[in-house]
Amino acid sequence: MTQGFMPSSPGIGPGSQPEEAVLDYLPMPSGMSTFQPSFPEVEDPERIRPALDALSALADRAAQWTPEGGNLVVELPSLDAENRKALADALGEGEVAIKVGGTGTGAGAVEIQESVFAGLWRVTSRDLDHAAGSVREHIEIGVVPLAVVQCRQQRIFCPPEAGQGVVNGPFIVSELIERCEERAPGGEPYAINLSLLPHTPEDLGYLDEALGRGEVTILSRGYGNCRIDSTALDHVWRVRYFNSQDSLILDVIEVSDVPEVACAAAEDIADSVIRLKQVVEAMA
Repeated sequence: MTQGFMPSSPGIGPGSQPEEAVLDYLPMPSGMSTFQPSFPEVEDPERIRPALDALSALADRAAQWTPEGGNLVVELPSLDAENRKALADALGEGEVAIKVGGTGTGAGAVEIQESVFAGLWRVTSRDLDHAAGSVREHIEIGVVPLAVVQCRQQRIFCPPEAGQGVVNGPFIVSELIERCEERAPGGEPYAINLSLLPHTPEDLGYLDEALGRGEVTILSRGYGNCRIDSTALDHVWRVRYFNSQDSLILDVIEVSDVPEVACAAAEDIADSVIRLKQVVEAMA
């Protein structure tokens, strides 16, 4: 009988491996955040009528938002503690948290928390020069808060000299500078995936030193966590993705207005209007 072209190899096929052998896969990211409507328990709706009116007015204002019209700002009315809590419980906390500024002496800091209604942001401004009476809060409706888009770097960008072991770092910085100079406002993002690009540890150190840290830090929770830091080069962002074990799984440098992962979509805002009205109806 003619044997097959390829002889059988020992150790291959069913029954050839020890039964106790278990494949050890890298855990996949988990903990995806999904919309969970918040229906605070209300014993007497009339006691939180001011909060309900504020939420209803917010929904009506959000319904007026359009991508062409830009962000809408809604000032919060003066509420007592019970109504403030009812409003905060209804809005909840969404996937994205942002901090802008506050690193310099006397510089004002802006803390932003997306609500569970995508595109509706709670914006808190703090003046570091004054401990009392210095906190202001409003709701902003839009794809991304204006404080993030308007933040610009104050220092002159000057890359350091490349030291021993630095190979691709200077070329990456040159590419980023060129992309920034060629980029038109609102243009398509450009990304350099450091996780796939050959580099040395010294390259990463060089990039950290060259790009520095800007005034904006964004945390986005989806599958695992995403941390976004602005750099000393305007429109250049460091985007790092971590899995549920806080292990870095993707390291990207992006040239854009704001990375898309931190932005709400227009259809999300339209959906938020519907959901917010449903919450108000359930609480009333």
